[in-house]
Amino acid sequence: MVQKDILLNQGGVFEKYKKNECIFFEGDMPAFYFQIFEGSVRIVNVNEDGREFIQDIFKKDESFGEPALFIDASYPATAIANEPTTLIKIRKRNFLRIINEHPNVHFSFTRLLAKRLYWKTAIIKEIVAENPEHRLTSYLRILKKNSGIVNKEKYKVELSRQQIANMTGLRVETVIRTIKKLESLGIVTIEKGKVYVL
Repeated sequence: MVQKDILLNQGGVFEKYKKNECIFFEGDMPAFYFQIFEGSVRIVNVNEDGREFIQDIFKKDESFGEPALFIDASYPATAIANEPTTLIKIRKRNFLRIINEHPNVHFSFTRLLAKRLYWKTAIIKEIVAENPEHRLTSYLRILKKNSGIVNKEKYKVELSRQQIANMTGLRVETVIRTIKKLESLGIVTIEKGKVYVL
């Protein structure tokens, strides 16, 4: 998102996290901008039983947590390293200086946040109060569209069945059963345990 050199020149530092280590917690006030150098991060809400609902998963070169940073609000969810992960971390005031001094970076964030809002709205519209087949079909097709892969190409889903369940509000058993049904309908294929959207 932001060039590494710009971040480092403004005081950015590399910080490593172990798999499943928390980066920030729901309710914390934001003090830093985070960008993934290596690895991936999941943003989750955790219910009283300890079950995660995954809001999103971010990968190499992506940033996360900016809305709270921009509006001085507490984080609405928790960020957790999905695997061994290295972040570039920069203090909020330095990040805002970058935004002010680099109009192209500012515009990139405007587009990024608009895209994320659009994607979230599309997901919510499709999964609220719909049956599991509709939820999964819509969710998987939105993932494929968001990846930039054209309709005729296969899209490999890089999420586990548990992660798909956590992102759609379904039980993992329901996801497994529904994916098998979608395979029989020709909507997905399963190759070596991986799901591909057709």
